[in-house]
Amino acid sequence: MSQVVLTVSPSIMNEIKKKYNSLLSDKQPPGSIFVAKTPSCTITGYRSGKVMFQGTAAEAEAKPWQSSSKPSTSSKSSAKKKVGDHQFAPPAHISTLSAIGSDEVGTGDFFGPITVAAAFVDQKQIPLLKELGVRDSKGMKDPEIIEIARNLIKTIPYSLLVLPNQKYNAMQKKGMNQGKMKALLHNQAIQNVQRKIPSYDAILIDQFAKPEIYFNYLKGQSTIVKENVYFATKAEEIHLAVAAASIIARYSFVMEIDKLGKENNVKLPKGAGAAVDLAAAKLIQKHGEDVLNQLAKTHFANSLKAKKIAEKSNRN
Repeated sequence: MSQVVLTVSPSIMNEIKKKYNSLLSDKQPPGSIFVAKTPSCTITGYRSGKVMFQGTAAEAEAKPWQSSSKPSTSSKSSAKKKVGDHQFAPPAHISTLSAIGSDEVGTGDFFGPITVAAAFVDQKQIPLLKELGVRDSKGMKDPEIIEIARNLIKTIPYSLLVLPNQKYNAMQKKGMNQGKMKALLHNQAIQNVQRKIPSYDAILIDQFAKPEIYFNYLKGQSTIVKENVYFATKAEEIHLAVAAASIIARYSFVMEIDKLGKENNVKLPKGAGAAVDLAAAKLIQKHGEDVLNQLAKTHFANSLKAKKIAEKSNRN
């Protein structure tokens, strides 16, 4: 799906609306002046002066108006770069929309699975989620994550997917990289949430790859969610739906890694640092190398480091 966003004057906005007068839709997202739908393009005009063309004919529909489009100011240009310099960058007002957000946790951790969550936040629920403490989870400690997540999962529609280590390792050995795994999980989690809600204004994915690469990863899938999809780095700072998804995903990761640790009578450290190497070495000494397949992402460099530590310890 192509997408073109133009910034125009009020008079040009009126001309665009007039052109599509017979195709105007009654349903308009917050902050919009009009929505018009052709068979191959949706045109949305916003009070901010932006006009968004979405669909296979987006470029063709936008072309007549591009000469009338205002150039972006340097501050706006910087803001756009912050969320990603691509056609799938979210509109400036997305934080006020009813949206599905998705995020993942565990991709950089040696121990534990990858967890991906998608969550829907209706614009009317935004004040409530703020009251619950929903925000960027990076500054939160695990007890707070757990408390907020347990309230969230009772409050909003969501989907949580967990990719266990054994399955992760099997997929990785067959040649699938982590980026594709994440894309598949995000796409599925978003579909799961779509089935739980009647409508939404936008989908915001915490960007881990360029949009074209993300969609390339999904080639061959029976359903690929593309309509009204946006990507942004640090998306949890842009919309509470992504922040909520991040909290739910991290809550699940914390629960899963604790469960794996208890099953093996050891506390599994997070991350991929020196403490992880030592913990993995102790597990190898006690249970053998195969134990890592159940507990860790074995292609990480930590595996080799842990084996060397275990071998050195056995020699002493």
